Amino acid sequence: MTAEKTTFEFKTETKKLLDIVINSLYTERDVFVRELISNAADALEKIRHESITATDVFDDDLPLEITIELDEEKNTLAISDTGIGMTREELENNLGTIAHSGSSSFLEDLVEAAQKDVSLIGQFGVGFYSAFMAGTTVRVQTRSWDKSEGNEWVSDGAGSYSISEMTGLHRGTKIIIELKDDAKDYAQQWKISSIIKQYSSFVSFPIKLGGELVNTVQALWTKSRNEITTEEYTDFYKFVANATTDPMYQLHFSADAPLAINALLFVPTENFEGFGFGKVEPGVNLYCQRILIDQHSKTILPEWLRFLKGVVDSEDLPLNISRQALQDNALVAKIRKVITKRFLKHLNEQAKKDPEKYLEFWATFGIYLKEGATSDYEYQKEIGKLLRFESSKSDEGKPVSLADYVLRMNPDQEEIYFINGPNRASIAAGPYVEMFKEKDIEILYTLEPIDDFVLNHLGEFDGKKLVSADRADLSLAKDEKEEKDEEKTTDEEKQAGEDMDALIKWMQEVLADNVSEVSISKRLVDAPAMIVNPDSYMTSSMERIMAANRKDQGIPGMEASKKKLEINPKNDLIVKLFELQKSDVEFAAQVAHQIHDNAMIQAGLIVDPLEMVERNYKILTRVVQS
Repeated sequence: MTAEKTTFEFKTETKKLLDIVINSLYTERDVFVRELISNAADALEKIRHESITATDVFDDDLPLEITIELDEEKNTLAISDTGIGMTREELENNLGTIAHSGSSSFLEDLVEAAQKDVSLIGQFGVGFYSAFMAGTTVRVQTRSWDKSEGNEWVSDGAGSYSISEMTGLHRGTKIIIELKDDAKDYAQQWKISSIIKQYSSFVSFPIKLGGELVNTVQALWTKSRNEITTEEYTDFYKFVANATTDPMYQLHFSADAPLAINALLFVPTENFEGFGFGKVEPGVNLYCQRILIDQHSKTILPEWLRFLKGVVDSEDLPLNISRQALQDNALVAKIRKVITKRFLKHLNEQAKKDPEKYLEFWATFGIYLKEGATSDYEYQKEIGKLLRFESSKSDEGKPVSLADYVLRMNPDQEEIYFINGPNRASIAAGPYVEMFKEKDIEILYTLEPIDDFVLNHLGEFDGKKLVSADRADLSLAKDEKEEKDEEKTTDEEKQAGEDMDALIKWMQEVLADNVSEVSISKRLVDAPAMIVNPDSYMTSSMERIMAANRKDQGIPGMEASKKKLEINPKNDLIVKLFELQKSDVEFAAQVAHQIHDNAMIQAGLIVDPLEMVERNYKILTRVVQS
């Protein structure tokens, strides 16, 4: 029964708030169900806390649960809880005004958020008022745990509300919404069930809809790792990731600072971007006290970790902010840093624990770590430990870590060397690795174009500078014996040196349009020549990418820079070229151009194929005629 009612006017600020909720946020209504369930869960948590210390709890036999009743004929939706309930005074204070004191700046922020993303209503502490997005009239029937009589609060959101005493109520709160004509689907079970599964699956109290339990999946991230089985982790992963396979890795951890954080992250088995499905959406959802507030969050992890699946929950996360503020908020940035560093540490631990399995991860998801190394300076040190590349001392198809490379370095070696190429065989057969082989110096093989960008952005590892083998200023370590042997030259060697000086001068004139400089190589052993880049920060692979980008963008007048040509004075072709240019300068010039083109091709750089083929035929014709 309901006694005589008393009517009140809403506070001025609350009227403005209701106007915003009803007129600005009406297009995204689903969140009101989430908000009312969240409020019900809070009320249940409060009574559970009170029951621990109180000696006498009113209606202590009631199960702690949330019940949702739908009536399609009457077009109503009712959400009940057996929580702490409210007194008459609390009804006035809690539902007659807003908790944020109604400041104008608060309302302005809410209006701005409404224009950007109406699903953010829950981040402004106005959850209850969201019921008016779908309801013409809202009734709140409640009875406090202090055993005082129950009351009913009623409003149509037009500016006033009434409160009247109501007998026969149990402890808790029941909200009855008389739905608008265009909100009838909220009286249908399928609709409410889908909203609960999206937003409220992990509420810690049972949610019953039509007598059936809806939230059947546990919030595993809130439990101790010792209490969870492998099967439970796998089932949870399949639920949150909508996956059919088991996860490759999982990380379950908690942190207390700077905020209370519970996180459960999974690495999938497959990389869908690698299958050509385009860029995947972030797969980690952000929760606050088990209530979803940001699905596929773009703020809680760096973009290059978008392949991860799972949940992050923080009880202390500030919610009375817009999405833009959430993205820039200092506390959220700290959470992101804690989670990112913890995950990278976990990967490093797994790589040491099971190197073979980590190589499977690297083959599938290494591209994301490379992306992070080139775009996110903050985590470069951690990412550097996780990079893997094949090397001259590794088996084919078995990448090694930079740390392993450093352990194998020669005592006098100060730099980590790498060279890019389309495959291992072409690199190993190329001119750039000849001196490395002779001196038994390990060199990393970077087989993807992005690899050179990664290592150049990384710059160094463990105090050792990362250096590309096609740099013009490269100088390999020498021992004292080598230095002394080079100082001792015979008259014949001096004459050969003068001949090479003359050849270099001639080749620089012939190749003036193609090269920046011709010089004697200190690195070549067998090959006649090689191209090196005079720009110490630009490798051949980097230039190939930039050239392709220029072509794709249609940028005119931006030709590749001239390269430096190094020649091998001990190679028969180079020695005979010196004699040839004295007897047949025209044919010698053709040979010089062909040597340059061959070196360009070995460097993976573009040459004019028509001109090269035509010249090559002329050289072959001359050879067969001689």
